[in-house]
Amino acid sequence: QVQLVESGGGLVQPGGSLRLSCTASGFTFSSERMSWHRQAPGKERELVEGITGSGSRTNYAESVKGRFTISRDNAKNTVYLQMNSLKPEDTAVYYCKPEFQGWGQGTQVTVSS
Repeated sequence: QVQLVESGGGLVQPGGSLRLSCTASGFTFSSERMSWHRQAPGKERELVEGITGSGSRTNYAESVKGRFTISRDNAKNTVYLQMNSLKPEDTAVYYCKPEFQGWGQGTQVTVSS
């Protein structure tokens, strides 16, 4: 049974940082590309950034370029999203997604003063 547990979200002021984690189980984690997506209220879910099984970063949203960094630790079955210089428009529920599996439950990120 596939499980994805996202954590690390919360309330942060503009300009602040957060690090999201997604710990996976139930499939061969190191073999699958992983990605982070987000969905803001009233908007469609969008891709934030992806990473290959070996750790190469792939496509990312232009809106997060230079501010967000995806990484993974295959020994821990965990993918991370380091988010710096956060803006109010980054407010959303963030989800991790294995290439061939379903979605996690998401973690809320709210950027507000």
